[in-house]
Amino acid sequence: MREEEKKRSSQNSSFKRFLKKRWAFPAIYIAAAAIILTGVLWYQNAFNNAADTDNVDYNATDIPGKKYNEPAVEVNRSMENILSPVKNAEAAEVKRDFYNMNGKSEEQEAALVFYNNQYHPNTGIDYGMKDGETFDVVASLSGTVTKVDEDVLLGNVIVIEHDNGIETLYQSVKDISVEVGDEVKQGNVIAKAGESIFDEETGVHVHFEIRKDGQAVNPNDFFQKPLSSLQEFKQADDTKATKEKKVEEDKTSEDKSDKDSSNDEEKDSEDKSNNDTEENSKESSKESSNA
Repeated sequence: MREEEKKRSSQNSSFKRFLKKRWAFPAIYIAAAAIILTGVLWYQNAFNNAADTDNVDYNATDIPGKKYNEPAVEVNRSMENILSPVKNAEAAEVKRDFYNMNGKSEEQEAALVFYNNQYHPNTGIDYGMKDGETFDVVASLSGTVTKVDEDVLLGNVIVIEHDNGIETLYQSVKDISVEVGDEVKQGNVIAKAGESIFDEETGVHVHFEIRKDGQAVNPNDFFQKPLSSLQEFKQADDTKATKEKKVEEDKTSEDKSDKDSSNDEEKDSEDKSNNDTEENSKESSKESSNA
């Protein structure tokens, strides 16, 4: 016990002697400050690393040359169903329908536009209100405005381009609210119905067309159908044309075969006739010799 007490007493006296030195307290302060500063820097560095890890986008893929600020393409545009260009469709009516080449004579007559002493087949559908008032004209499909013309004869024209070479045309409109290059959504108001000199008889209306590769198609065949139906329609026409061509080729081949067969029969008949003539000549010569 005495030995332990002596050791403790010796340690205390040594520590007291150390504290009595002038540089003791400054050295302690400097060492403590260094330890605290080291701890603070270590903690701050660890916190920053954790924050950087949280901000990593694990779904991103770095592709050289790829620009990520480009506008996204609306992949669902081709799935939109084609709608009427009239906002309040229930209050509207068809003033003049599309001229159908296979329609009844009365329907065809009603779809003719009389202008400048001539009849012109209607290449779209003319909509008007039952009360004859103007109304909002809306985009039938989402797309890009490619044409806005002020045309006195046609009553102004708007053309919107869609996918697969499809365009919609809005004619006889006023108070146009879009410009070339505008991106419009399906159902957006683009103008109001107006009048045209070309079809004064219809009064206030909008002339609506659907075009595929520059050719007007019957809108009645595609309302409430997606854009892809127009592409399928074209493919159906191509298939029909191919079948008709094949039938024509088969018919030509058959006609050629019949012609060759007919020529063979004529040749056989001619040869037989020549043989009969030769035999008759021989018999006649023989009879003359006997005489």
